[in-house]
Amino acid sequence: MFMSMFCNQCQEVAKGTGCTLRGVCGKTDDVANLQDLLIYVLKGISVYTTKLREASIKTPEADKFIIESLFSSITNVNFDKKYFVEKITQALSLRDQLKEQAMNAGIKLDENLHDAAVWTGKTLADFEAKAITVGLLAEENEDIRSLKSLVLYGVKGMAAYAYHARVLGYEDDEVYGFMQKALAALLDDSLTADDLVVLAMEAGKYGVQVMALLDKANTSTYGNPEITRVNIGVRNNPGILVSGHDLKDLEELLKQTEGTGVDVYTHGEMLPAHYYPAFKKYEHFVGNYGNAWWKQDKEFESFNGPILMTTNCLIPPKDSYKDRLYTTGVVGYPGVKHIPVREDGTKDFSEIIEHAKRCAPPTEIETGEIIGGFAHNTVLSLADKVVEAVKAGKIKKFFVMAGCDGRMKSREYYTEFARKLPHDTVILTAGCAKYRYNKLNLGDIDGIPRVLDAGQCNDSYSLAIIALKLKEAFGLEDVNELPIAYNIAWYEQKAVIVLLALLYLGVKNIHLGPTLPAFLSPNVAKVLVEKFGIGGITNVDDDIKMFMGE
Repeated sequence: MFMSMFCNQCQEVAKGTGCTLRGVCGKTDDVANLQDLLIYVLKGISVYTTKLREASIKTPEADKFIIESLFSSITNVNFDKKYFVEKITQALSLRDQLKEQAMNAGIKLDENLHDAAVWTGKTLADFEAKAITVGLLAEENEDIRSLKSLVLYGVKGMAAYAYHARVLGYEDDEVYGFMQKALAALLDDSLTADDLVVLAMEAGKYGVQVMALLDKANTSTYGNPEITRVNIGVRNNPGILVSGHDLKDLEELLKQTEGTGVDVYTHGEMLPAHYYPAFKKYEHFVGNYGNAWWKQDKEFESFNGPILMTTNCLIPPKDSYKDRLYTTGVVGYPGVKHIPVREDGTKDFSEIIEHAKRCAPPTEIETGEIIGGFAHNTVLSLADKVVEAVKAGKIKKFFVMAGCDGRMKSREYYTEFARKLPHDTVILTAGCAKYRYNKLNLGDIDGIPRVLDAGQCNDSYSLAIIALKLKEAFGLEDVNELPIAYNIAWYEQKAVIVLLALLYLGVKNIHLGPTLPAFLSPNVAKVLVEKFGIGGITNVDDDIKMFMGE
Protein backbone atom coordinates (compact mmCIF):
# COMPACT_ATOMS: atom_id res chain seq x y z
CA MET A 1 0.00 0.00 0.00
CA PHE A 2 1.27 3.47 -0.85
CA MET A 3 2.01 5.58 2.20
CA SER A 4 2.59 9.28 1.82
CA MET A 5 3.47 9.47 5.55
CA PHE A 6 3.62 7.26 8.61
CA CYS A 7 2.83 8.45 12.12
CA ASN A 8 1.82 6.31 15.09
CA GLN A 9 2.60 8.62 18.01
CA CYS A 10 -0.92 9.26 19.34
CA GLN A 11 -3.72 7.01 20.60
CA GLU A 12 -6.15 7.83 17.80
CA VAL A 13 -3.99 6.63 14.89
CA ALA A 14 -5.85 5.36 11.85
CA LYS A 15 -6.94 1.72 12.07
CA GLY A 16 -5.04 1.43 15.35
CA THR A 17 -1.74 1.07 13.50
CA GLY A 18 -0.68 4.42 12.04
CA CYS A 19 -1.74 7.33 9.86
CA THR A 20 -0.51 6.88 6.30
CA LEU A 21 -2.27 9.52 4.19
CA ARG A 22 -3.20 12.28 6.64
CA GLY A 23 -3.08 12.44 10.40
CA VAL A 24 -6.31 11.85 12.32
CA CYS A 25 -5.19 15.00 14.15
CA GLY A 26 -5.41 16.92 10.85
CA LYS A 27 -1.69 16.95 10.15
CA THR A 28 -0.96 16.81 6.41
CA ASP A 29 1.50 14.31 4.97
CA ASP A 30 4.05 16.97 3.99
CA VAL A 31 4.09 18.39 7.52
CA ALA A 32 4.38 14.90 9.02
CA ASN A 33 7.36 14.12 6.81
CA LEU A 34 9.07 17.44 7.56
CA GLN A 35 8.62 16.73 11.27
CA ASP A 36 10.41 13.41 10.71
CA LEU A 37 13.25 15.24 8.96
CA LEU A 38 13.52 17.79 11.75
CA ILE A 39 13.82 14.97 14.31
CA TYR A 40 16.45 13.34 12.11
CA VAL A 41 18.58 16.52 12.05
CA LEU A 42 18.08 16.95 15.82
CA LYS A 43 19.67 13.53 16.22
CA GLY A 44 22.60 14.76 14.14
CA ILE A 45 22.87 17.89 16.29
CA SER A 46 22.88 15.66 19.37
CA VAL A 47 25.87 13.72 18.04
CA TYR A 48 27.90 16.94 18.40
CA THR A 49 26.35 18.28 21.61
CA THR A 50 27.02 14.92 23.27
CA LYS A 51 30.68 15.12 22.27
CA LEU A 52 30.91 18.72 23.45
CA ARG A 53 29.31 17.83 26.76
CA GLU A 54 31.84 15.06 27.28
CA ALA A 55 34.47 17.81 26.99
CA SER A 56 32.55 19.94 29.55
CA ILE A 57 31.52 22.43 26.86
CA LYS A 58 27.93 23.60 27.26
CA THR A 59 25.61 24.27 24.35
CA PRO A 60 22.78 26.56 25.57
CA GLU A 61 21.60 27.58 22.10
CA ALA A 62 21.27 23.94 21.07
CA ASP A 63 19.55 23.02 24.36
CA LYS A 64 16.83 25.60 23.73
CA PHE A 65 16.49 24.73 20.06
CA ILE A 66 16.14 21.00 20.72
CA ILE A 67 13.39 21.24 23.33
CA GLU A 68 11.41 23.75 21.26
CA SER A 69 11.75 21.65 18.11
CA LEU A 70 10.78 18.42 19.84
CA PHE A 71 7.77 20.10 21.45
CA SER A 72 6.62 21.46 18.10
CA SER A 73 6.41 17.91 16.73
CA ILE A 74 4.09 16.61 19.47
CA THR A 75 0.54 15.81 18.41
CA ASN A 76 -1.73 18.84 17.89
CA VAL A 77 0.96 21.50 18.31
CA ASN A 78 2.07 22.84 14.95
CA PHE A 79 0.48 22.22 11.55
CA ASP A 80 2.40 24.90 9.62
CA LYS A 81 4.64 23.61 6.83
CA LYS A 82 6.50 26.92 6.63
CA TYR A 83 7.43 26.64 10.32
CA PHE A 84 9.12 23.27 9.82
CA VAL A 85 10.97 24.34 6.70
CA GLU A 86 12.42 27.24 8.69
CA LYS A 87 13.22 24.98 11.65
CA ILE A 88 15.06 22.46 9.47
CA THR A 89 17.06 25.26 7.85
CA GLN A 90 18.00 26.58 11.31
CA ALA A 91 18.80 23.06 12.51
CA LEU A 92 21.23 22.41 9.66
CA SER A 93 23.00 25.71 10.32
CA LEU A 94 23.18 25.03 14.07
CA ARG A 95 24.48 21.50 13.48
CA ASP A 96 27.30 22.79 11.28
CA GLN A 97 28.23 25.43 13.87
CA LEU A 98 28.41 22.73 16.54
CA LYS A 99 30.57 20.54 14.33
CA GLU A 100 32.99 23.41 13.77
CA GLN A 101 32.98 24.17 17.51
CA ALA A 102 33.86 20.55 18.27
CA MET A 103 36.68 20.49 15.73
CA ASN A 104 38.09 23.80 17.02
CA ALA A 105 38.05 22.36 20.54
CA GLY A 106 40.17 19.45 19.33
CA ILE A 107 37.40 16.91 19.89
CA LYS A 108 37.97 13.74 17.93
CA LEU A 109 34.94 12.91 15.78
CA ASP A 110 34.16 9.50 14.33
CA GLU A 111 35.60 9.06 10.86
CA ASN A 112 32.30 7.82 9.52
CA LEU A 113 29.76 10.15 11.04
CA HIS A 114 26.13 9.13 10.69
CA ASP A 115 24.27 10.63 7.76
CA ALA A 116 22.08 12.64 10.19
CA ALA A 117 25.23 14.46 11.31
CA VAL A 118 26.41 15.38 7.82
CA TRP A 119 23.46 15.44 5.38
CA THR A 120 22.81 18.85 3.87
CA GLY A 121 19.83 20.13 1.94
CA LYS A 122 19.13 23.66 0.79
CA THR A 123 15.79 23.70 -0.97
CA LEU A 124 12.28 22.56 -0.13
CA ALA A 125 12.68 19.87 -2.79
CA ASP A 126 15.81 18.63 -1.00
CA PHE A 127 13.96 18.52 2.29
CA GLU A 128 10.94 16.70 0.89
CA ALA A 129 13.05 14.12 -0.93
CA LYS A 130 15.05 13.36 2.20
CA ALA A 131 12.08 13.46 4.59
CA ILE A 132 10.35 10.43 3.11
CA THR A 133 13.45 8.29 3.75
CA VAL A 134 14.08 9.06 7.43
CA GLY A 135 10.79 8.32 9.20
CA LEU A 136 10.07 5.49 11.62
CA LEU A 137 9.79 2.86 8.91
CA ALA A 138 13.44 3.38 7.97
CA GLU A 139 14.09 0.94 10.84
CA GLU A 140 13.05 -2.45 9.46
CA ASN A 141 13.20 -4.50 12.65
CA GLU A 142 9.75 -4.19 14.22
CA ASP A 143 10.87 -4.62 17.83
CA ILE A 144 13.83 -2.25 17.53
CA ARG A 145 11.55 0.28 15.82
CA SER A 146 9.04 -0.11 18.63
CA LEU A 147 11.61 0.47 21.37
CA LYS A 148 13.17 3.41 19.53
CA SER A 149 9.68 4.91 19.21
CA LEU A 150 9.10 4.43 22.93
CA VAL A 151 12.32 6.31 23.72
CA LEU A 152 11.71 9.04 21.13
CA TYR A 153 8.14 9.71 22.26
CA GLY A 154 9.29 9.74 25.87
CA VAL A 155 11.95 12.32 24.98
CA LYS A 156 9.32 14.40 23.16
CA GLY A 157 7.17 14.40 26.28
CA MET A 158 10.21 15.30 28.37
CA ALA A 159 10.87 18.24 26.06
CA ALA A 160 7.39 19.62 26.71
CA TYR A 161 7.97 19.65 30.47
CA ALA A 162 11.45 21.14 30.04
CA TYR A 163 10.02 23.85 27.79
CA HIS A 164 7.45 24.94 30.38
CA ALA A 165 10.05 25.00 33.15
CA ARG A 166 12.48 26.97 31.01
CA VAL A 167 10.07 29.80 30.24
CA LEU A 168 9.77 30.28 34.01
CA GLY A 169 13.55 30.40 34.38
CA TYR A 170 14.15 26.83 35.58
CA GLU A 171 16.52 24.49 33.73
CA ASP A 172 18.28 21.20 34.39
CA ASP A 173 21.44 20.54 32.42
CA GLU A 174 21.31 16.83 33.27
CA VAL A 175 17.89 16.57 31.63
CA TYR A 176 19.16 18.33 28.51
CA GLY A 177 22.19 16.04 28.46
CA PHE A 178 20.09 12.90 28.66
CA MET A 179 17.71 14.03 25.93
CA GLN A 180 20.63 14.67 23.58
CA LYS A 181 22.34 11.43 24.54
CA ALA A 182 19.11 9.53 23.81
CA LEU A 183 18.58 11.24 20.45
CA ALA A 184 22.14 10.44 19.39
CA ALA A 185 21.76 6.86 20.61
CA LEU A 186 18.72 6.38 18.35
CA LEU A 187 21.14 6.61 15.40
CA ASP A 188 23.21 3.68 16.71
CA ASP A 189 22.26 0.56 14.76
CA SER A 190 24.35 -1.62 17.07
CA LEU A 191 21.99 -1.14 20.02
CA THR A 192 20.10 -4.29 20.96
CA ALA A 193 16.57 -4.54 22.27
CA ASP A 194 18.00 -4.92 25.78
CA ASP A 195 20.07 -1.75 25.32
CA LEU A 196 16.97 0.18 24.27
CA VAL A 197 14.95 -1.11 27.23
CA VAL A 198 17.68 0.24 29.51
CA LEU A 199 17.55 3.57 27.66
CA ALA A 200 13.76 3.70 28.04
CA MET A 201 14.03 3.14 31.79
CA GLU A 202 16.68 5.85 31.96
CA ALA A 203 14.20 8.12 30.18
CA GLY A 204 11.80 7.34 33.03
CA LYS A 205 14.41 8.46 35.55
CA TYR A 206 14.88 11.80 33.81
CA GLY A 207 11.14 12.02 33.30
CA VAL A 208 10.74 12.11 37.08
CA GLN A 209 13.53 14.68 37.28
CA VAL A 210 12.03 17.03 34.68
CA MET A 211 8.54 16.75 36.18
CA ALA A 212 9.98 17.65 39.58
CA LEU A 213 11.69 20.63 37.93
CA LEU A 214 8.42 21.84 36.41
CA ASP A 215 6.60 21.37 39.70
CA LYS A 216 9.24 23.51 41.38
CA ALA A 217 9.01 26.13 38.62
CA ASN A 218 5.22 26.37 38.86
CA THR A 219 4.92 26.38 42.64
CA SER A 220 7.89 28.69 43.22
CA THR A 221 6.46 31.17 40.71
CA TYR A 222 2.74 30.96 41.44
CA GLY A 223 2.46 29.30 44.86
CA ASN A 224 1.15 25.87 45.84
CA PRO A 225 -2.26 25.05 44.35
CA GLU A 226 -5.15 25.50 46.79
CA ILE A 227 -8.56 23.85 46.99
CA THR A 228 -10.63 26.07 44.71
CA ARG A 229 -14.15 26.23 43.36
CA VAL A 230 -14.03 27.33 39.73
CA ASN A 231 -16.95 29.08 38.05
CA ILE A 232 -18.05 27.49 34.76
CA GLY A 233 -20.59 30.16 33.83
CA VAL A 234 -19.99 33.49 32.06
CA ARG A 235 -20.30 37.24 32.63
CA ASN A 236 -21.53 39.99 30.32
CA ASN A 237 -18.12 41.39 29.39
CA PRO A 238 -16.20 40.50 26.23
CA GLY A 239 -13.62 37.81 26.90
CA ILE A 240 -10.45 36.05 25.82
CA LEU A 241 -10.28 32.27 26.09
CA VAL A 242 -6.87 30.75 26.93
CA SER A 243 -6.19 27.14 26.03
CA GLY A 244 -3.13 24.90 26.04
CA HIS A 245 -0.90 24.64 29.12
CA ASP A 246 1.38 27.67 29.47
CA LEU A 247 1.00 29.54 32.77
CA LYS A 248 3.50 32.25 31.83
CA ASP A 249 1.41 33.27 28.82
CA LEU A 250 -1.68 33.41 31.03
CA GLU A 251 0.11 35.55 33.59
CA GLU A 252 1.23 38.07 30.98
CA LEU A 253 -2.24 38.20 29.43
CA LEU A 254 -3.89 38.79 32.82
CA LYS A 255 -1.53 41.67 33.53
CA GLN A 256 -2.14 43.26 30.14
CA THR A 257 -5.95 42.89 30.32
CA GLU A 258 -6.28 44.49 33.77
CA GLY A 259 -8.58 47.50 33.60
CA THR A 260 -9.52 46.93 29.95
CA GLY A 261 -13.03 45.59 30.57
CA VAL A 262 -12.01 42.27 29.00
CA ASP A 263 -12.51 39.07 31.01
CA VAL A 264 -10.17 36.07 30.77
CA TYR A 265 -11.38 32.45 30.81
CA THR A 266 -9.51 29.16 30.74
CA HIS A 267 -10.24 26.18 28.51
CA GLY A 268 -9.15 22.56 28.62
CA GLU A 269 -5.83 22.01 30.40
CA MET A 270 -5.65 25.64 31.54
CA LEU A 271 -8.40 24.99 34.13
CA PRO A 272 -5.87 24.26 36.94
CA ALA A 273 -4.47 27.80 36.65
CA HIS A 274 -7.37 28.81 38.90
CA TYR A 275 -5.86 26.75 41.72
CA TYR A 276 -2.67 28.87 41.98
CA PRO A 277 -2.74 31.72 44.54
CA ALA A 278 -0.91 34.13 42.21
CA PHE A 279 -3.80 34.23 39.75
CA LYS A 280 -6.56 34.80 42.29
CA LYS A 281 -5.85 38.51 42.60
CA TYR A 282 -7.15 39.17 39.09
CA GLU A 283 -10.84 40.02 39.35
CA HIS A 284 -11.29 39.66 35.60
CA PHE A 285 -10.03 36.04 35.72
CA VAL A 286 -13.58 34.72 35.54
CA GLY A 287 -13.58 30.94 35.31
CA ASN A 288 -13.38 27.97 32.98
CA TYR A 289 -15.28 27.74 29.71
CA GLY A 290 -15.95 24.35 28.18
CA ASN A 291 -14.28 20.99 28.42
CA ALA A 292 -11.44 18.96 26.95
CA TRP A 293 -9.45 19.95 23.87
CA TRP A 294 -11.38 17.92 21.31
CA LYS A 295 -14.59 19.88 21.90
CA GLN A 296 -12.97 23.16 20.92
CA ASP A 297 -14.60 23.28 17.47
CA LYS A 298 -17.97 23.88 19.14
CA GLU A 299 -16.77 25.72 22.26
CA PHE A 300 -14.45 28.13 20.49
CA GLU A 301 -17.33 28.93 18.15
CA SER A 302 -19.79 29.75 20.97
CA PHE A 303 -17.23 31.71 22.99
CA ASN A 304 -17.58 34.61 20.52
CA GLY A 305 -14.30 36.27 21.54
CA PRO A 306 -10.69 35.56 20.55
CA ILE A 307 -8.86 32.43 21.65
CA LEU A 308 -5.18 32.20 22.61
CA MET A 309 -3.66 28.77 22.02
CA THR A 310 -0.49 28.55 24.10
CA THR A 311 0.70 24.97 23.55
CA ASN A 312 -0.50 21.62 22.25
CA CYS A 313 -4.12 20.49 21.92
CA LEU A 314 -4.99 22.59 18.87
CA ILE A 315 -7.27 21.03 16.27
CA PRO A 316 -7.69 22.43 12.73
CA PRO A 317 -9.95 25.48 13.23
CA LYS A 318 -13.32 25.98 11.59
CA ASP A 319 -13.80 29.03 9.39
CA SER A 320 -16.43 30.29 11.87
CA TYR A 321 -13.73 31.19 14.41
CA LYS A 322 -10.40 30.91 12.57
CA ASP A 323 -10.10 34.70 12.41
CA ARG A 324 -10.48 34.81 16.20
CA LEU A 325 -7.75 32.25 16.86
CA TYR A 326 -4.24 33.32 17.91
CA THR A 327 -1.26 31.02 18.44
CA THR A 328 1.92 31.64 20.38
CA GLY A 329 5.07 29.79 21.42
CA VAL A 330 5.67 26.62 19.38
CA VAL A 331 2.05 26.42 18.22
CA GLY A 332 1.20 27.18 14.61
CA TYR A 333 -1.45 26.77 11.96
CA PRO A 334 -1.47 28.14 8.38
CA GLY A 335 -3.40 31.39 8.11
CA VAL A 336 -3.74 31.87 11.88
CA LYS A 337 -2.27 34.97 13.57
CA HIS A 338 0.83 34.24 15.67
CA ILE A 339 2.00 36.29 18.66
CA PRO A 340 5.81 36.09 18.85
CA VAL A 341 8.04 36.41 21.87
CA ARG A 342 9.93 39.71 22.13
CA GLU A 343 13.66 40.02 22.68
CA ASP A 344 13.13 40.57 26.41
CA GLY A 345 11.17 37.30 26.66
CA THR A 346 7.74 38.92 27.00
CA LYS A 347 4.80 39.02 24.58
CA ASP A 348 2.61 41.82 23.35
CA PHE A 349 -1.05 40.80 23.61
CA SER A 350 -2.46 44.20 22.61
CA GLU A 351 -3.85 42.91 19.29
CA ILE A 352 -5.86 40.10 20.85
CA ILE A 353 -7.10 42.44 23.60
CA GLU A 354 -8.33 45.00 21.09
CA HIS A 355 -9.92 42.17 19.12
CA ALA A 356 -11.79 41.03 22.23
CA LYS A 357 -13.26 44.49 22.77
CA ARG A 358 -15.01 44.24 19.39
CA CYS A 359 -16.64 40.88 20.20
CA ALA A 360 -19.85 39.88 21.95
CA PRO A 361 -19.62 38.30 25.42
CA PRO A 362 -19.38 34.49 25.53
CA THR A 363 -22.53 32.44 25.01
CA GLU A 364 -23.22 30.55 28.22
CA ILE A 365 -23.03 26.76 27.74
CA GLU A 366 -23.24 25.65 31.39
CA THR A 367 -23.41 27.01 34.92
CA GLY A 368 -22.13 26.02 38.32
CA GLU A 369 -18.74 25.25 39.81
CA ILE A 370 -16.14 22.50 39.80
CA ILE A 371 -13.62 21.90 42.56
CA GLY A 372 -9.90 21.23 42.20
CA GLY A 373 -6.51 22.12 43.59
CA PHE A 374 -5.52 18.76 45.09
CA ALA A 375 -1.85 18.81 44.16
CA HIS A 376 0.61 16.99 46.39
CA ASN A 377 1.06 19.84 48.87
CA THR A 378 -2.70 20.00 49.52
CA VAL A 379 -3.28 16.25 49.68
CA LEU A 380 -0.32 15.72 51.98
CA SER A 381 -1.70 18.38 54.32
CA LEU A 382 -4.74 16.09 54.56
CA ALA A 383 -2.62 12.95 54.95
CA ASP A 384 -3.67 12.23 58.52
CA LYS A 385 -7.33 12.49 57.56
CA VAL A 386 -6.78 10.29 54.51
CA VAL A 387 -4.84 7.63 56.44
CA GLU A 388 -7.50 7.62 59.15
CA ALA A 389 -10.26 7.13 56.56
CA VAL A 390 -8.35 4.22 55.00
CA LYS A 391 -7.67 2.55 58.36
CA ALA A 392 -11.32 2.98 59.34
CA GLY A 393 -12.37 1.25 56.11
CA LYS A 394 -14.12 4.35 54.80
CA ILE A 395 -11.75 4.53 51.81
CA LYS A 396 -11.11 1.09 50.31
CA LYS A 397 -9.12 2.10 47.28
CA PHE A 398 -7.71 5.05 45.34
CA PHE A 399 -7.95 5.05 41.55
CA VAL A 400 -5.41 7.03 39.57
CA MET A 401 -7.39 8.06 36.49
CA ALA A 402 -5.01 10.68 35.16
CA GLY A 403 -4.12 11.26 31.55
CA CYS A 404 -5.69 12.52 28.36
CA ASP A 405 -9.15 12.75 26.88
CA GLY A 406 -9.95 12.17 23.23
CA ARG A 407 -12.65 11.95 20.61
CA MET A 408 -13.22 8.21 20.53
CA LYS A 409 -16.64 7.04 21.70
CA SER A 410 -14.84 4.30 23.63
CA ARG A 411 -13.67 6.97 26.08
CA GLU A 412 -17.19 7.07 27.51
CA TYR A 413 -15.85 4.06 29.39
CA TYR A 414 -14.13 6.41 31.85
CA THR A 415 -17.34 8.29 32.67
CA GLU A 416 -19.19 5.04 33.28
CA PHE A 417 -16.23 3.69 35.26
CA ALA A 418 -16.27 6.72 37.58
CA ARG A 419 -20.05 6.48 38.03
CA LYS A 420 -19.95 2.78 38.90
CA LEU A 421 -16.98 2.85 41.25
CA PRO A 422 -17.97 1.85 44.81
CA HIS A 423 -18.71 4.84 47.03
CA ASP A 424 -15.76 3.98 49.30
CA THR A 425 -13.25 4.78 46.54
CA VAL A 426 -11.49 8.04 45.62
CA ILE A 427 -10.29 9.12 42.16
CA LEU A 428 -6.89 10.84 41.86
CA THR A 429 -6.67 12.68 38.55
CA ALA A 430 -4.59 15.09 36.49
CA GLY A 431 -4.82 16.01 32.84
CA CYS A 432 -7.83 16.51 30.62
CA ALA A 433 -9.07 12.95 31.25
CA LYS A 434 -10.84 14.50 34.24
CA TYR A 435 -13.43 16.11 31.98
CA ARG A 436 -14.98 12.65 31.62
CA TYR A 437 -16.09 12.76 35.28
CA ASN A 438 -15.17 16.00 37.07
CA LYS A 439 -18.67 17.41 36.66
CA LEU A 440 -20.42 14.32 38.03
CA ASN A 441 -21.90 14.51 41.52
CA LEU A 442 -19.85 11.73 43.11
CA GLY A 443 -19.99 13.11 46.66
CA ASP A 444 -17.30 12.90 49.32
CA ILE A 445 -15.98 10.71 52.11
CA ASP A 446 -15.83 12.52 55.46
CA GLY A 447 -15.34 15.80 53.59
CA ILE A 448 -12.76 14.37 51.16
CA PRO A 449 -14.12 14.81 47.61
CA ARG A 450 -14.23 11.57 45.65
CA VAL A 451 -12.49 13.28 42.72
CA LEU A 452 -9.17 14.89 43.68
CA ASP A 453 -7.86 16.94 40.76
CA ALA A 454 -4.12 17.58 40.97
CA GLY A 455 -4.05 19.77 37.85
CA GLN A 456 -2.74 19.54 34.29
CA CYS A 457 -1.12 16.50 32.71
CA ASN A 458 2.01 18.56 33.46
CA ASP A 459 1.16 18.02 37.14
CA SER A 460 1.15 14.21 37.02
CA TYR A 461 4.25 14.38 39.23
CA SER A 462 1.89 15.26 42.08
CA LEU A 463 0.20 11.88 41.86
CA ALA A 464 3.55 10.08 42.06
CA ILE A 465 4.55 12.14 45.10
CA ILE A 466 1.20 11.45 46.79
CA ALA A 467 1.66 7.72 46.28
CA LEU A 468 5.24 7.74 47.61
CA LYS A 469 4.28 9.82 50.66
CA LEU A 470 1.28 7.59 51.42
CA LYS A 471 3.63 4.62 51.26
CA GLU A 472 5.69 6.28 54.01
CA ALA A 473 2.58 7.19 56.02
CA PHE A 474 1.43 3.57 56.01
CA GLY A 475 4.93 2.27 56.73
CA LEU A 476 5.04 0.14 53.58
CA GLU A 477 8.12 -1.15 51.79
CA ASP A 478 6.68 -1.10 48.28
CA VAL A 479 4.46 1.48 46.59
CA ASN A 480 2.55 -1.41 45.01
CA GLU A 481 1.30 -2.46 48.46
CA LEU A 482 -0.83 0.68 48.63
CA PRO A 483 -4.58 0.45 47.96
CA ILE A 484 -4.04 2.32 44.67
CA ALA A 485 -5.07 1.13 41.21
CA TYR A 486 -4.00 2.76 37.95
CA ASN A 487 -6.56 3.06 35.14
CA ILE A 488 -5.07 5.72 32.89
CA ALA A 489 -6.31 7.18 29.61
CA TRP A 490 -3.59 8.29 27.24
CA TYR A 491 -3.43 10.28 24.02
CA GLU A 492 -0.05 11.81 23.21
CA GLN A 493 3.64 11.85 24.00
CA LYS A 494 3.54 13.53 27.41
CA ALA A 495 1.58 10.47 28.54
CA VAL A 496 4.47 8.30 27.33
CA ILE A 497 7.03 10.00 29.57
CA VAL A 498 4.60 9.87 32.51
CA LEU A 499 4.27 6.11 31.97
CA LEU A 500 8.05 5.65 31.80
CA ALA A 501 8.43 7.76 34.95
CA LEU A 502 5.93 5.60 36.83
CA LEU A 503 7.70 2.44 35.68
CA TYR A 504 11.02 3.89 36.84
CA LEU A 505 9.46 4.58 40.26
CA GLY A 506 8.51 0.92 40.47
CA VAL A 507 4.77 1.24 39.92
CA LYS A 508 3.30 -1.94 38.45
CA ASN A 509 0.00 -3.15 37.04
CA ILE A 510 -0.85 0.08 35.21
CA HIS A 511 -3.79 -0.25 32.84
CA LEU A 512 -3.82 1.95 29.72
CA GLY A 513 -6.75 2.75 27.50
CA PRO A 514 -8.79 3.00 25.51
CA THR A 515 -6.15 1.09 23.51
CA LEU A 516 -2.52 0.19 24.06
CA PRO A 517 -0.04 2.29 22.04
CA ALA A 518 0.12 1.37 18.36
CA PHE A 519 3.90 1.76 18.42
CA LEU A 520 4.31 -1.22 20.77
CA SER A 521 5.15 -4.33 18.78
CA PRO A 522 3.68 -7.62 20.06
CA ASN A 523 7.04 -8.64 21.51
CA VAL A 524 7.66 -5.29 23.24
CA ALA A 525 4.10 -5.27 24.59
CA LYS A 526 4.68 -8.79 25.93
CA VAL A 527 7.81 -7.64 27.80
CA LEU A 528 5.92 -4.72 29.36
CA VAL A 529 3.13 -7.06 30.43
CA GLU A 530 5.46 -9.65 31.92
CA LYS A 531 7.91 -7.27 33.59
CA PHE A 532 5.63 -4.43 34.68
CA GLY A 533 2.11 -5.84 34.55
CA ILE A 534 1.00 -3.32 31.90
CA GLY A 535 -2.56 -4.06 30.79
CA GLY A 536 -5.41 -2.68 28.75
CA ILE A 537 -9.07 -2.21 29.57
CA THR A 538 -12.07 -4.43 28.80
CA ASN A 539 -15.50 -3.37 30.06
CA VAL A 540 -16.43 -1.31 33.10
CA ASP A 541 -18.11 -4.00 35.22
CA ASP A 542 -15.41 -6.62 34.73
CA ASP A 543 -12.61 -4.09 35.18
CA ILE A 544 -14.04 -2.79 38.46
CA LYS A 545 -14.30 -6.35 39.78
CA MET A 546 -10.71 -6.98 38.74
CA PHE A 547 -9.40 -3.76 40.33
CA MET A 548 -11.39 -4.36 43.54
CA GLY A 549 -10.08 -7.93 43.77
CA GLU A 550 -13.52 -9.50 43.52
